[in-house]
Amino acid sequence: MGTDTLEEFKENKKKKVAQMTAMQALPYEVKVKRAERRAWEFIEKLDELGLNAHVSVGGLDSITLLFFLRKIGIDVPAISVSLLEDKSIQKIHKEIGVISIKPGKTKAEILQEYGFPVLSKRIAGKIETLQHPTERNKTVRHAIMTGECGAQGHYAKNSRMKLPNKWLELFGGYENENEGVHYQTPPFKVSNKCCLYMKEQPCEKWAKEHNSKPFLGLMASEGGQRQDALVEHGCNYFGKTVIRSAPFTPFLRQDILQLALELDVPVPEIYGSIERKPDGTLYTTKAQRTGCSMCGFGVHIEKRPHRFDLLRERNPKEWEFYMYWCCTDEKTGEKYGWGRVLDYIGVEWENIPDGCEIPGQMSIDDFI
Repeated sequence: MGTDTLEEFKENKKKKVAQMTAMQALPYEVKVKRAERRAWEFIEKLDELGLNAHVSVGGLDSITLLFFLRKIGIDVPAISVSLLEDKSIQKIHKEIGVISIKPGKTKAEILQEYGFPVLSKRIAGKIETLQHPTERNKTVRHAIMTGECGAQGHYAKNSRMKLPNKWLELFGGYENENEGVHYQTPPFKVSNKCCLYMKEQPCEKWAKEHNSKPFLGLMASEGGQRQDALVEHGCNYFGKTVIRSAPFTPFLRQDILQLALELDVPVPEIYGSIERKPDGTLYTTKAQRTGCSMCGFGVHIEKRPHRFDLLRERNPKEWEFYMYWCCTDEKTGEKYGWGRVLDYIGVEWENIPDGCEIPGQMSIDDFI
C-alpha cells in the first residue's frame, strides 16, 4: 500500500469525523426526530431480513433509550446482565420489565483468569497483546512499543498504536529483550475482555436464540473505541457479522438528560437526580456515568472521591473483597486485588478522601 492509499484513508476518516461533529451540533429537537427515523429504519430493515429486535439495557442512557423506543411505538424486549450493574440499577430493571441474563463468568473469575480492566479499553488491549506474545502478533507488538506499523498499518511511523511513554515504562517490560529496552513488568495481568465474557457473549447467545439484533444506547461523544466505531458506521450498521442500531449516536450528554426528563425516565439512585445549574446545564447529582463495579477504565484520571471510593461508601463489603482478596498470585499464593493495581499506576485508594462517609471496615471473616 502506497502513500496515496494512506492519505485517502486519512482523508476519509477526517470527513466522517467532520460529519459526526456537524450532526452533534444539530438542535436537540432535530436530533430526537432523527433518532426516531433511524430507529424505525432499523426495524423496517430487520423485518425485510426476517429478524427481530431487542434493547440492550444497562445504565441511564440505555434505560432512556428503552423509554424512547416505547414512546415512538417500538415495543421490543429489553435484556441485561443486570447482576453486573449497581443494585439501584438492578431495581429499576426489575420495575420496567428488563429480562435478566446470567453473566458468562463471575467478576472474580475474569480478574483471575484474564486480568484487570485498567487505564482504557484500547490501552488494556495493547498491554494484553504484549502479555501474550505469538509469532502472529510480532508486528503488532513492535508497533505498540515503537509506533512503527507494517503493511496493515500503511507503514506509518509514530502511529497511535504506540503506548504512551508513561505506560510503556510500567507495562512494556514484556518486550525488553526483543526491543532492547528496560521497562517494568506489572505484578498482575491486564485485559479488556471483561465485557466480552461477562456481558457481550451472554447477550449474543440470547440474541441468537431469539433471532434478534440490538438497539444500543451508545453515543459518539463517549469517546474511545465506541466513538471510532460509531463515527465509522453511523447509527444503523448492517455488517457481515454485526447488525445493530445506536439511534443516539450524535447525542451529547445534555441531550440524553433532557430526553430522560421529558420521558419521565426513572433515575437509579446511584445517579442521584437530574438537576439544572444556573447556566441551564443539566447534570446528575451523584454518579455521572456508571458501569460494572470492578471496572477500572479511566479511574486514573478521576478526582477523588473516585469510583472505588464511592463503592467503599455504598458497599464496604464488596470494596474490601475487590481491593484485597479477589485474586490469588499464581507465583506466591498471596491474595490481592485492585489495591495492588491502583498502587502500581499511582492512584490513591486506601486512605479515606474528604467528602466520603465510610462505614466501619469489614474483615475477610465478615465476607466469608
